[in-house]
Amino acid sequence: MKTAFLLAVAVGITLFIAVAVLWSVLDAAGVFASVGDLVSELTQSETSAGVQIEEYIALSRVLGITTLIAVVDVVLLTALATLGAFLYNLSASLVGGLEVTLAEDD
Repeated sequence: MKTAFLLAVAVGITLFIAVAVLWSVLDAAGVFASVGDLVSELTQSETSAGVQIEEYIALSRVLGITTLIAVVDVVLLTALATLGAFLYNLSASLVGGLEVTLAEDD
């Protein structure tokens, strides 16, 4: 369980950093501005200015959602890995498991 927890935390931190770097690269390339202009043009009418999608894909909001996903990921991965290890150990004790002997040839 401890090992699964530490690996899940590492995966969560990696996810957070990857999303932050990807968002920064896309923002520097101007992707969000282009998509925002396109969505605004497609949704505007005579009475409405259209949807401003930049409000929804701001860095703080994206990283907040990423943090939430990473926390849920840590909990689920830890629980599933612990359950998997328990089931493996239970089946290995019932069946006897496999014994592998490694030796060097002289």
